[in-house]
Amino acid sequence: MDNSLESLVVLHDEVATALFEGRGVVALETTIVVQGLPAPTNLEVARQCEAAVRAGGSVPATIGILDGSIIVGLTIEQVEELASPSRNAAKLSARDLGVALASGVDGATTVAGTIAVAHRVGIDVMATGGLGGVHRDAVRSFDESADLTAMSRTPVLVVASGVKSILDIGATLERLDSLGVPIAGFRTRKFPGFYRSDSGYELDWSLESAEEAARAFLHHRRFSPTGFLVANPVAEEHQLDGALHDQALESALQKAQLLGVTGREVTPVLLAEFARFSEGRSVQVNKDLVVSNAGLAGHIAAEVSRARR
Repeated sequence: MDNSLESLVVLHDEVATALFEGRGVVALETTIVVQGLPAPTNLEVARQCEAAVRAGGSVPATIGILDGSIIVGLTIEQVEELASPSRNAAKLSARDLGVALASGVDGATTVAGTIAVAHRVGIDVMATGGLGGVHRDAVRSFDESADLTAMSRTPVLVVASGVKSILDIGATLERLDSLGVPIAGFRTRKFPGFYRSDSGYELDWSLESAEEAARAFLHHRRFSPTGFLVANPVAEEHQLDGALHDQALESALQKAQLLGVTGREVTPVLLAEFARFSEGRSVQVNKDLVVSNAGLAGHIAAEVSRARR
């Protein structure tokens, strides 16, 4: 049995060529497509994210497990296949990759799963919608996303619109601080709250350009093995109305408590209630911010590659 990395991971030709030539590549997760957004919006977002990365000067590398292999650079047809309900694709964090491969299970990668694969193949930058974090009842449940610890040990720059407001944002920031993961706002010192451009928490650092972000990340890697979070807020004109956001959040938290969901089931329930209560407006905000993050990541990855050359 061949258990080499080459036998388990398949790089799309364009991705492999870009990495060989030292050009910018951006890793994209698949949980947002498979488990996060409703059809057909999910595939629209997949296409738009790849286009945004290319517009930023880099090559997109959408990652997932399909037919027993980790694919780095899924085609849109493969993404559509992975997202098909008949595939029953699993949600895969970094801890799940080995078991999924051994079991022949199809799966969509989270932030943690995506950066684990990205780092192994030499990709430095990833784009997502929002980072996972500490849940509001973590004192009782100990529920904390593996994204946080994954970033503490995986030197990949992640562009995200902060964390979702369904989480304990203050506790998440404290955990990232304890884990040694730097956070810099992109042209802001306000930590974004996913659907809202300002979560109410201040940041110590702000970066004004993709070039500055790339230099900060490369300097950081000289001194630390951790990842780097660039917090890119949703545009104010695209954010969810403040009153509607607060009402939807209250309704979502009540729904989760009523259903008694725990662990990885919590976030899908909360986001579904957000979408229902806001009559789909939260889904549009999600779409807008993740495409924006992909574009910024494309620019940063291109600058990282230029700095290295």
